[in-house]
Amino acid sequence: MAETIVMIHGMWGSGWYWGNFKGFFESKGYQCVVPTLRFHDMDPNGVPDPRLGTTSLLDYAEDLEKLIRELQVRPILMGHSMGGLLAQILGSRGLAKALVLLTPASPRGIIALKSSVIKSFWSSLTTWGFWRKPFRQTFDEAVYSMLHLMPTESWKSIYNQFVYESGRAAFEIGFWLFDSKMAAGVDESKITCPILIVAGKEDRIVPVSVTRKVAEKYKGVSTYKEFSDHAHWVIGETGWQEIAAYIEQWLNQALRKPT
Repeated sequence: MAETIVMIHGMWGSGWYWGNFKGFFESKGYQCVVPTLRFHDMDPNGVPDPRLGTTSLLDYAEDLEKLIRELQVRPILMGHSMGGLLAQILGSRGLAKALVLLTPASPRGIIALKSSVIKSFWSSLTTWGFWRKPFRQTFDEAVYSMLHLMPTESWKSIYNQFVYESGRAAFEIGFWLFDSKMAAGVDESKITCPILIVAGKEDRIVPVSVTRKVAEKYKGVSTYKEFSDHAHWVIGETGWQEIAAYIEQWLNQALRKPT
């Protein structure tokens, strides 16, 4: 029976950006489910639903848990960026056969606000009340933080597909110390499935110093792989095939799948 992968996108995204990975893993016999997070199914040029601004990580996780339970199989959870944190939360609920975390946002307890991260979110951090408003990066912030290793001619086309994100979710990740609901909290003792953590050495929005701490948190069950010629957009940068192939090989070993 084919294994199922649920691919969870990150901030400002939707299911579209998994195109490369979905095609790759389907060609290897996996069934891929690519959900779009709550309020992200919108026209990038449109006005966001005002409820997005106060949507919590826990709301996203609730929606994803419902989807996973409806699958009636325990899937592999593959998450990118904020999607990687959501995968950790769901993994702690026993919902995953394995976790693949691509440049994942860090859980509560790990300080992620490095100088490059602050620069990546500057326009929103300097807006009063950002924690309850939908927000989106400027073009320059997106290029600096996520797209700088992508071909220059692709920057606009990718950015033009980005939608608004929850200020609340960003607050829960970056300012977890002040979040009474502890939405970004993950009890590592409850994750017993194998975990692969992929980092890009040139990542600015989730620096490798942060990703290494995520790997350390799950050191009993985690494999850490750092790619020197990659940054945050590992799902589309030149050489993404190498990353996908590495993940597939790791899954074969972790799940004892015959090659």
